Amino acid sequence: MSGTRLKRGRRFDGASYEHPAAFRIGVGLTILGVLLQLPMFYSARSMHYQLAGMPVTGEMAIGMALTVIGVGWTAYSLFPRRQPAGLHSSQISVAPLDDAPIRPAHIALLAVIAVAITIDVMKPVAFAFLTPGAASEYGLRGPLNPHAHALPIGLYPLSGIGGTMAGSFLWGWLGDRIGRRASILLSAVIFIATSCCGTMPEYWMNLVTCFIMGLGVGGMLPITFTLLSETVPRKHRGWMMVLIGSDIAGAYIIVSWLAATWASPEHFGWRLLWLIGLPTGLILLVLNRWIPESPRFLLQHGRAEEARAVMRRYGAEVVETESEPSVEQRLRSGSAQLFTGPFLGLSAAIVLLAVSIGTTQYGFQQWMPSNLQRLGFSEANASIVLRNAAIIGFPLSVPIALLYGFWSSKKTVILVGALMSAALAAFAILGDHVADNHALLYTLLVVPVWGISILNSVLAAYTAEVYPTVVRARGSGLSAGATKAGGVFILATVAMAIAAPSSRVTAVLGVVPLALAIVALIAFGPETRHRQLESITAAELLRTH
Repeated sequence: MSGTRLKRGRRFDGASYEHPAAFRIGVGLTILGVLLQLPMFYSARSMHYQLAGMPVTGEMAIGMALTVIGVGWTAYSLFPRRQPAGLHSSQISVAPLDDAPIRPAHIALLAVIAVAITIDVMKPVAFAFLTPGAASEYGLRGPLNPHAHALPIGLYPLSGIGGTMAGSFLWGWLGDRIGRRASILLSAVIFIATSCCGTMPEYWMNLVTCFIMGLGVGGMLPITFTLLSETVPRKHRGWMMVLIGSDIAGAYIIVSWLAATWASPEHFGWRLLWLIGLPTGLILLVLNRWIPESPRFLLQHGRAEEARAVMRRYGAEVVETESEPSVEQRLRSGSAQLFTGPFLGLSAAIVLLAVSIGTTQYGFQQWMPSNLQRLGFSEANASIVLRNAAIIGFPLSVPIALLYGFWSSKKTVILVGALMSAALAAFAILGDHVADNHALLYTLLVVPVWGISILNSVLAAYTAEVYPTVVRARGSGLSAGATKAGGVFILATVAMAIAAPSSRVTAVLGVVPLALAIVALIAFGPETRHRQLESITAAELLRTH
């Protein structure tokens, strides 16, 4: 086995579990715990599924306990039995993986990752559509009821986005510690567990549950892009990642449709937007057989036989070498590596861009449904307007993906950022008068609603390419965490009533850091188009010596 001994229960396909029985038990307990909490939701059907103030039943309490135990047991099942002993020098070349032709296995992986990203992004997007309903049911202070003497509705998205920020950093560490695939599986189980956020009768319970939900959501996107970057052939890597990432806009379309139909007050109400976490999480678990571990991760952790199997699965010839990879042998495996040497300026540029995305997504986009209602649109019509804007912009993801993959990755990020800046500047200048002309409103909404999704996508793809394998998941987690940090800042100011969440104010708060980010990216960002990941790292190391 070329010096690699497989642990008991581990298969040769890169899709095994450290503790298979424990994983099945943990998932089973989690699902059972959620199911025990659903009867309470169903019992409120005569009250239009409003649960505020209802007592916690014994059945629901048992369900909560089982859910916590199930998630903990699942996390245990995915952790390696011992800490990896640093980087392992492998005699298997990763170059054939980058030059392999596209095979059905690649397409299957891309399809599964697309589903995972869509399900993941649906969670934070849902806050924009459920806050009006939650504020009404709990009697909270918000844009539609600014003078209520109660807790602000802004705490709701703040708890969720705060969780995603913490989850991005945590899952960045997990991705480099237990693997990309294991981290994705743990996120899926948390999606299932926290679907019970839709059954919580008290506002503070919603805050706690949605923070935990955010932990899983924050880690999924950066880890999936890390896995894709290390698996997809280099000539197709860029455009495929951006195109798959454009499912962020697809998630917006799905959630806005649900909000306007089944999650409307006339049907199941806003809580349905959380309860769908159960079926969507189960879908991810069913599809996990098409998610193998990254060959690069396997090689760096001494699992050569599994790496061979995954490479053959993707049509890559296994080539033995004498000294590969050598470019990363002098790099540290900790997070400090992101802020030292050649990566300091690069990390600064990425963080600036990520913060600008967060301030726009969770400032301008987050409060747009409420702002539209304040300007005279009904709750359903506000959702329809935003859904239509997302649908109009969705096809534009294809040319952006092609530009990223075949023209220039760096210039594409700058181009999309410039378009976003122009649209936000228009909203800042026009203010509430933008609603006077519906055609103009639609035109200007397309860019922020679609543009922030595609900009998020190209940043995630770009970040997954520019860092070395040993800290790639941490780098992706840094980018995702900084995005959420921008959102936490905006939502915290709204919750404390420091800034009113009008479209003009949130547009200004988004455009300023975005302009600074573009300047930083021009100065420090490398070009990644059609380059092997190891050569990008080598160039960065050479540039500083």
